[in-house]
Amino acid sequence: MSKLRKVTWRLLVTGAIATAPAVLSQDGGGAAPPVTPPVDIHESFAIIMTRMTAAKPDIEQRHNAMLEQRYDLTNRPAPGVTMSKGKVIQAGVRVRLAGGMTWHALAALSPDEIKNRDVFPQGFMPLPHVNHAVGGMVFPKFSIDEIKRQEDRDLTRFDADFDLPEHFLPEFPPPMYLTTRPDLGDVSQGKLITIANYYELFYGIVDPKELEGLRLLLTPFPQQQFNQTEDRQTVRPSRGVACFDCHSNGHTNAAFHLVGEQRPQQFRHRIDTTSLRGVNIQRLFGSQRALKTVEDFTEFEQRAAYFDGDHVIAAKKGVNPLERGSQVHFMAEFQEILDFPPAPKLDLYGKLDPAKASEQETRGQALFFGKAQCATCHPAPYYTDNLMHNLRAERFFKPRMVNGLMETADGPIKTFTLRGVKDSPPYLHDGRLLTLDDTVEFFNIIQGLKLTDQEKAAIVAFLRVL
Repeated sequence: MSKLRKVTWRLLVTGAIATAPAVLSQDGGGAAPPVTPPVDIHESFAIIMTRMTAAKPDIEQRHNAMLEQRYDLTNRPAPGVTMSKGKVIQAGVRVRLAGGMTWHALAALSPDEIKNRDVFPQGFMPLPHVNHAVGGMVFPKFSIDEIKRQEDRDLTRFDADFDLPEHFLPEFPPPMYLTTRPDLGDVSQGKLITIANYYELFYGIVDPKELEGLRLLLTPFPQQQFNQTEDRQTVRPSRGVACFDCHSNGHTNAAFHLVGEQRPQQFRHRIDTTSLRGVNIQRLFGSQRALKTVEDFTEFEQRAAYFDGDHVIAAKKGVNPLERGSQVHFMAEFQEILDFPPAPKLDLYGKLDPAKASEQETRGQALFFGKAQCATCHPAPYYTDNLMHNLRAERFFKPRMVNGLMETADGPIKTFTLRGVKDSPPYLHDGRLLTLDDTVEFFNIIQGLKLTDQEKAAIVAFLRVL
């Protein structure tokens, strides 16, 4: 390994790259050559851990300062509105505006005017990973604590902690609903389903193939940061992670990591864990890869996404090659019976039942299918068109480096289903939007809709009953 490569890797593992200035072309689109982590590490685990642990306070201080600058992070629940199991939903637009700007004034400007005046809200821009130079999976504390209690498996990283406050995250553990047994309601019985308890919970209510698929979804396998090698990010050698460590109970706990396909590191997007509820009606998987089947997605995750898309590193760290004809198939069979949460105000066609909906929800539905054009990409009954769309948010801002991330174009992103959307904060593919109010405001600006405050509130009310 060359001296330059050794130095670059040393900077990478300490997090120093996250604060180094980018080498940009005049238009802001260029970057330094890609950095590939070496397979042959020339430092001991003790040295790597000491260095990364020492770098952590400064990295997290910068990241938290960025979050405070972008968002109002206070706990302000929406009165009388909860997720499926009872956790309160956060209310209001939390993205902060540039000084002297109002949402109405911003909506009156063209994309070029917003860009030239540099008033696009920072909270609408791509969100960096808490330690972007290193990336990898980061889990919320409540999830770490419960897995450690049940399995004595520790998902704590010594270089990074989860960044968003718990009141902006999905309820935990979330309920699980099955298309095959809707009569049972929440089959998790209020528990986090793990390898330690799945058999007693599911034996007799799913068939043997689905039960085996669930076992595999709950079995930890080595991953880039959670393994036995010297460049892991856990104090003890780790057994790895399981699919349902992020997709808790087949839903999401808002764990995040970086997508594997972009290079160099500063162009890799943060990716928030999406729910697996309703995958049986979906035809595209992965935020950008456009994987065509649940089987493709399942195999891709363990072969590539677990290891930042690097098959050489995967071989070193202990990749688990799943057998397509049985293991992948069984895992997919279980995922395809995960159902959406009940939506008692919707009729057979996914629209509001007039006898159950409020006046505000009814207005919101009319706007959703009309002026706001939401249904162009999110048609009933499942509120996804199973396609990819490019919002071209980069029309509104100039590329810039923020905490190790080059904030620039996102490219095409899959249309996520909006069924049960109140259960899945934060929003957009990278979790940059903390509330449904933020999401409606974001699309109001991006699409140039010029919605009134009353119209935006009505759309939020409609989204909460999907």
